[in-house]
Amino acid sequence: MQKKNLRVVVIGGGAAGFFGAIATAETHPHVSVTLLEAARQPLNKVRISGGGRCNVTYACFEPAILVQNYPRGGKALRGAFTRFQPRDTVAWFESRGIKLKTEKDGRIFPITDNSETIVKGLLQAATQAGVEIRTNTPVVAVYSLGSHYPSFEIKLKSGETLKCERLLLATGSSLLGYRWAKELGHKIEPPVPSLFTFNINDARLKDLAGISVSNVRVRLPLAKLEQSGAVLITHWGLSGPAILKLSAWGARFLHECRYKTPLLINWLPQYNPEKLRELLLGVKSQLPRRAIASNCPLSIPRRLWERLVAAVGIEKEKRWAELSNKMLNRLIEELTQGKYEINGKGVFKEEFVTCGGVSLKEVDFKTMESRICPGLYFAGEILDIDGVTGGFNFQSAWTTAWLAAQAIGINGGKASTALRNNKKTLAEQL
Repeated sequence: MQKKNLRVVVIGGGAAGFFGAIATAETHPHVSVTLLEAARQPLNKVRISGGGRCNVTYACFEPAILVQNYPRGGKALRGAFTRFQPRDTVAWFESRGIKLKTEKDGRIFPITDNSETIVKGLLQAATQAGVEIRTNTPVVAVYSLGSHYPSFEIKLKSGETLKCERLLLATGSSLLGYRWAKELGHKIEPPVPSLFTFNINDARLKDLAGISVSNVRVRLPLAKLEQSGAVLITHWGLSGPAILKLSAWGARFLHECRYKTPLLINWLPQYNPEKLRELLLGVKSQLPRRAIASNCPLSIPRRLWERLVAAVGIEKEKRWAELSNKMLNRLIEELTQGKYEINGKGVFKEEFVTCGGVSLKEVDFKTMESRICPGLYFAGEILDIDGVTGGFNFQSAWTTAWLAAQAIGINGGKASTALRNNKKTLAEQL
């Protein structure tokens, strides 16, 4: 049996922690790997993600396009994704007998539609790789004992002390993880929520919960940000892909304004104002005796049309022939530049995503090693990285954990050089 002459401790039993621990043990047989998780059960976020289905990754295989889905971290991830990207993630799981499927919107799930498939796969892979998994083991302090010959001391709540030569912090958005990174010399970008729904109390949306519009443009005018896509009306306001993307890109702005700011909605971005005017005047000419409110000529739900028509002061029985130019202008403005007031945020299902974390300038993205504290590595959401959906966030976790694992078991501080010479992706190796 080969002697384990390098000790690695991974703190955090989530997606990044497990993936990093497995890849480290598999890549470096001479390394002893211990994973510490404070909770009794690891991988809790994996279990609840995607409504219990686990959105493993996203079917986007071009790094230059993939990084456009990261409001923070895209630039740093560009090179990282050339080495481990969604194609490699799919290959990794399928090589272990876990079949995945791609849905129409590009999200990738286990074919079982059950997150436990992913959880069991990670647990089994960790056990087979020889990772020592210690759950219900809270860490209370982390110390660096040297830089020329890196070593760390980890104090547990039980009073036990562990020592190691390499440390991987994969603690997600835990405030404790941020504190340890700061104590080890790192700058922490203030964490704020990302990926959330908008609370909007507006008569135009009341009692319309469940109605969706497939192509909408939403804009935060004060932040000069906009996104397009489907929008879902909810009991508390608005959700859907366009809203979630806007919340991610506008996370810091929305936090600074305490989630109270105007939102402009274009329900019909496929029409410019003049084309829309021409279409509505055509309806006025062809159906002059029909009631405006009950005859919607556009690709938006009838009940929403009725609300928007009423919002500009058009009575329920008013006919198209009676539509004045002034009222037509108001209707066009309501359809293309409707103003709503955001007065709070909600939670998107069970997806808890945070922007902020360890400053990316202080991490070498070839190896995920700290530029400040030798022997310290980072993976996952502890970094100032976040994506526009859960699948993109999982992919950044898999990628950063895999990169850390390739470097963490290399002695002598030559990890970057060695890894630069290795151009093969995991998919090519399998």
